[in-house]
Amino acid sequence: MKKTIFTALIACFMFNAINAQENETNSTTNFSKWQVRLRAIAVVPNESATIQTIGGDVQISNTYVPELDFTYFFTKNIAAELILATTKHDVKAISTAVGDIPLGDVWLLPPTLTLQYHFDGDVVHPYFGAGINYTLFYNESAGPVANNVSYDSTLGFAFQAGFDIDINDTWFINLDVKYLLLNTDVAVNATTALGATVGADVDINPFIAGIGFGMRF
Repeated sequence: MKKTIFTALIACFMFNAINAQENETNSTTNFSKWQVRLRAIAVVPNESATIQTIGGDVQISNTYVPELDFTYFFTKNIAAELILATTKHDVKAISTAVGDIPLGDVWLLPPTLTLQYHFDGDVVHPYFGAGINYTLFYNESAGPVANNVSYDSTLGFAFQAGFDIDINDTWFINLDVKYLLLNTDVAVNATTALGATVGADVDINPFIAGIGFGMRF
């Protein structure tokens, strides 16, 4: 009798252990590998500049645009996110030796790739990440003073934090902030108005805050 009871207890223990292992395996392998998000973002440059010859600083406008991103999960917690958006900014050289100089506007395309860690949660899923961005400048408009303004494309670093709030198993709300370390060399051809070509080392370093919806699949 004792042997039968002991055998039953061992069988029960083994069943529970196997069941627990299966549940653990399911929890680590049963997850959506892809997410896509659409956000509305505010891009707020933290700008500064070293301007040759005429001195002064730079002023770059804020902008508000949509942003699309795609996230792939290598594991339940580790993911990579590709962020896509393009922004248009008005640019002005300020407090120079010849006063404030409007330099037209420029479009930025900064595709950004971050590696993220996602924390477990029942409804709210925080995450943080870091990565790189490569910023392309295009459609430069020189404004009323300069003949031409050119911006060098540049590689920089990106830092990110945010959280997803579940609506159901597929849809969620997303809140996200990023900070990009972004520097570019600028050449302003102002030979007609100022009789010189002026170079500048410009830090843009935008803070980006966004809110939107996402889908898992």
